[in-house]
Amino acid sequence: MNLLKEVLANQVYPAMGCTEPVSVALCAAHAAKALGQAPKKAVFKLDAGTYKNGMGVRIPNTEGEKGNLLAGAMGLLIAKPELNMEILSGANKEIVARAKELVKQHAVNTQVAPGVHGFYVECDLEGQGGAAARCIISGSHTHVTLLSANGKELVRTEGPTQSAAGPAYKEVLRKATLKDLLDAAQNADEQDLAYIKKGVEMNLKAAEMGQALQKVGFYIKELVRKGLLQMDLISSTKILTACAADARMDGRAVPVMSSGESGNQGVVTILVPWKVGKEMGVDETTILKSIALSHLLNGYVKVFTGELAPICGCAIAAGVGATAAIVYQQRGACVPAITLAINNIISDIGGMLCDGAKSGCALKVVSSTDSAIRSAYMAIHDYGITEVEGFVGHTAEETIQNLGNISNQGMSQVDPLIVDIMQEKSCR
Repeated sequence: MNLLKEVLANQVYPAMGCTEPVSVALCAAHAAKALGQAPKKAVFKLDAGTYKNGMGVRIPNTEGEKGNLLAGAMGLLIAKPELNMEILSGANKEIVARAKELVKQHAVNTQVAPGVHGFYVECDLEGQGGAAARCIISGSHTHVTLLSANGKELVRTEGPTQSAAGPAYKEVLRKATLKDLLDAAQNADEQDLAYIKKGVEMNLKAAEMGQALQKVGFYIKELVRKGLLQMDLISSTKILTACAADARMDGRAVPVMSSGESGNQGVVTILVPWKVGKEMGVDETTILKSIALSHLLNGYVKVFTGELAPICGCAIAAGVGATAAIVYQQRGACVPAITLAINNIISDIGGMLCDGAKSGCALKVVSSTDSAIRSAYMAIHDYGITEVEGFVGHTAEETIQNLGNISNQGMSQVDPLIVDIMQEKSCR
């Protein structure tokens, strides 16, 4: 198995809008197409992380509207699952107006799916004359595990490529070492590098669009303008990543290349090593291979923390990838130095909570960008947090696994509690 190609194919793809409500829309589109008629009623059951991430983020092509409900209703009306994670690009004013009417009439409803662990979106549709359809996406944002219409199963994913723990490549990723990931990145072929470069170009365009917004990126530039920050490598990279996240979270109709199935993770994973590498005069092939490593490590962290975790993926998982990429650019496949960088960033921001997708994600992207560069700089010079401190392990792999245990076991009640808080606020 070529692990890099599997990660690029399954976790690195264009996405327009926050990937959780987009996945809700995609699930709705699959179900609506299978139903073959206008649905009377739709019920969505979501894992707590997806429910949380879709509550406060703006939806593309809606002029600032928010929420999983509206995204799901739009997906029902677009009904073009072939658009994949750019499903909302198929919306127009008429579709948005009709989707709002469905929400207003309570024809679409969402709830947290009880007892579900990991990524999960279910859409149950009722049509005329007792017609019904169901779609379940689980294990990843695009993976349809069940599709049925009128009691007949059209899709049920089982077999050798799917285990109880998820797709087969994830099991390979789970068992990989840091050296394995470095080898995979170094062996990236021209096709891999061209695809990675496409992601760079997409995310730079998103950052350019975000420049026009008076949001997080704008205020970092204001700090520079007022002399409170210098316009150096760190500040310019933070502005770049903040503006890209600002555009996404503001619901701008611009696709970004995701990483780990997350657009904001794609922003950090791709743009931080790209910007740093270019500023430091690193050759482009090395930069692109470093981004390949960044994608691999982002995916590796999420194998242990889960697709949607109580901790912030766009900061921690993507930050791990970005900091390792910077060290790779300067020290090559030096496992000890990259290990120090990973330990540094996890020691710094490892406890950052995810409280749903929203404008504030750009702040976390900025914190991750800053920490990734600082952590890498120290590691390049052979300084870093060691196993005698906190939950840092003897190896990078052990540190990441410890982080996963803390996220999955120690913080198991965080997501339900955050969802309760968000639901209580929405009822005021």
